[in-house]
Amino acid sequence: MGVPKRKTSKMRLRTRKASHRWQPPQLNKCAQCGSTVASHTACPSCGYYRGRQVLTVEG
Repeated sequence: MGVPKRKTSKMRLRTRKASHRWQPPQLNKCAQCGSTVASHTACPSCGYYRGRQVLTVEG
């Protein structure tokens, strides 16, 4: 069974845990209407995704 040979330092432990911290979702601007949209998502206000109309939006 694997047993650590040395104590893990606080710095090494915190550095490892830092990569698991929460990060807010990436928000981009819609090319058509300029509203804020999550990445890889069709725009809820205009219905465009990557330059094509993919949703019909009532409005």
